[in-house]
Amino acid sequence: GGLSVRLGIGTVRGIGTEIAHTISQRRPYTSIEHLTSQVPQLSRSQLEALATAGVFTESFGDDRRHALWEAGSHVSDSVNHLDRIMGLNSRPTLPGMEPIEEAVADLWATGISPNGHPTIFLREQLSAKGVITADSLANVPHRDRVLVAGIVTHRQRPSTARGTTFISLEDETGLINIICSKGCWARHRAVARDATALLVRGRVESASGVINIIAESLSPLFSPASLPSRNFR
Repeated sequence: GGLSVRLGIGTVRGIGTEIAHTISQRRPYTSIEHLTSQVPQLSRSQLEALATAGVFTESFGDDRRHALWEAGSHVSDSVNHLDRIMGLNSRPTLPGMEPIEEAVADLWATGISPNGHPTIFLREQLSAKGVITADSLANVPHRDRVLVAGIVTHRQRPSTARGTTFISLEDETGLINIICSKGCWARHRAVARDATALLVRGRVESASGVINIIAESLSPLFSPASLPSRNFR
């Protein structure tokens, strides 16, 4: 009985206005297979993005893992088509997504997580490790060492920064600015470059109301799904 906010299907990653309009015009659909037959221009990545966003869960009453499997099996290529005709694509039994996995999936597919930011589901474990939230950094003295964590939203390396990389993390309370020196990046290159979520130890740099963390060490924060970040733009 409460109020709801509905997102247009065009907001799902990779869909856009044109495909969204086509999907809307050819409704209704009874299954993913029916959708692909009516909108054959949908690619595998687009179908998987729709499944990740929970579109098929709402429409066809399926959970996201099975919807993702179905999306991959109904791409219109000759091999999958032959498999379907011959009954080779038997549906596997898959576990449902945990709440944190659904939150990560929502963020990846639409940029919004209605059920809460992924770090909410890890906060108890993070707090036990001494990790503080973004909104607590204002109370930390300049130069104190802290441990922070979050989903990577951006990595930027301006040409004028002499090898310094600026990383933006996001937890359930806000954004955290990480400054990663050339040396720190070299020591933790694989993690710094590829991890979708980070645990960062460093020192607080606070000046004129701006708070940065000067990174000393980086390690991956467990995340059950990948969230692509907007890197070096």
